Amino acid sequence: MVRAESASVAAGPTLAVVAREAGVSVPTASKVVNGREDVAPETRRRVTEALDRLGYVRRPRFDTSKAPALVDLVLHSLDSSWSGAVLHGVEAAAYEAGLEVVVSAGPNGARGARPERGRLDKLTARGSSGVLFHLAELSAAQYAWLDHHRIPYVLIDPAHEPPAGVVSVGAANWQGGVSATEHLLGLGHERIAVIAGHRRARADGARVAGYRSALAAAGVRHRAEYVRHAGGDETTARLRTHELLDLPEPPTAVFVCADRMALGVYAALAERGVRVPDEVSVVGFDDLPEARWVAPALTTVRQPLAEMAATALRLLVRMMHGERPEGTRTELSTRLVQRASTAPPPAPGPVPARPVTGERPVTGERPVTGERPTA
Repeated sequence: MVRAESASVAAGPTLAVVAREAGVSVPTASKVVNGREDVAPETRRRVTEALDRLGYVRRPRFDTSKAPALVDLVLHSLDSSWSGAVLHGVEAAAYEAGLEVVVSAGPNGARGARPERGRLDKLTARGSSGVLFHLAELSAAQYAWLDHHRIPYVLIDPAHEPPAGVVSVGAANWQGGVSATEHLLGLGHERIAVIAGHRRARADGARVAGYRSALAAAGVRHRAEYVRHAGGDETTARLRTHELLDLPEPPTAVFVCADRMALGVYAALAERGVRVPDEVSVVGFDDLPEARWVAPALTTVRQPLAEMAATALRLLVRMMHGERPEGTRTELSTRLVQRASTAPPPAPGPVPARPVTGERPVTGERPVTGERPTA
C-alpha cells in the first residue's frame, strides 16, 4: 500500500534502545541498519530481531516530491533467460524515465523466496526511491517495513496472491491456459495432460484452471490423473512425464505450464522413443528463447515478460510521484505462438512406450518453418 507523503510515521524506539535490546553498541546497530557488511552474522541476527520486535523505523533519505533518481530491482535469480527479459524491460523503461536501477537477486535464486531484512535496510541506506520485486514472496513484516519507510513498490509476476492493496503486474494466465488447451482440442486431441509448477503458485493455478475450463467448454472429460505438478523443475517434469506415459491410457498431448519444464518433457519422451509431435504434442508457456532452440521448436503461450516489467516500472514512477493506480492488479494479454511441436493425434491406440538405453538428444521429425502466431 502506498501512503500519502504527508502522512506522519509514529515515533518509534531510538537506535540506542535497539542497541540495548540486542546487547550491542549503537555504532554496531547503526551498521546493521545501514546495510554494512562488516558485522558478524550472529550480531546481525540479534540486531535485526530487535529492529523487528521493537518496530524501529528508519526515516527515508529521499524526497519523493523531487524527481526520483534510483530504484531497486530484486530478481528471483540472475542466471535465467526469464530474468533477462524482465531486466531488459525494466532497463528500457528506466532509461525513458531518467532513472538508474540497482539489480540484485533473491536468496539462493529461489522462486518465491523472501528477501532478507538486511537487503531491505540497504534500500534506505542508498536512498532508493522505489523497488520492484520479481517473483518474490514478502512476509507481512516486510510489507509493513516498506510501508513504514514510505517506499513505493510493485510486484512483477508475484509467486502468490499478494495482500489487498499491493500493486502487481502479471500475465493473463487463465486465458493462456485456455488458449493452449483450445489449440490442442482444435487439432483433435482429447487425452490432454497438464504439468504445472507449484500447487500454491498463483500463475500455475490460473493456467490449470484455464485448461480445465477449455476442456469443460468442449465437453471433454477432465481426468484427475492427467494433472501433475513438477514445482517448476525440469528434472521433476521429466519424471512426471514418465508417470503419464505409464498410465493405462496415456495422453496424446501435454500442456506444460513453463518452457523450462517442457525441456524435461522432451527429454522423457526421447528416452521412451516417443516422437514429438507425431505421437505426443507438447505446448509450453512463456516463450523463452529456449522454445525456439529445441527441436522440434516448441509451440508455446507467450507471456510478455519485458512488457510486464516495463509496465511495473512505469507504475512505480507514478507512485513515487504520489499517484495511486486505479487498480492494484494489471494483467497483460498472452498469445499462443504455434511452432512444430503440435500436430493432430496419432491413430487410435496406446502410445508406444519404447524404453531405450542411456540418454540421447531430443530430436524431431519435422523441419522448423518459423513461428506462426495464431490469430
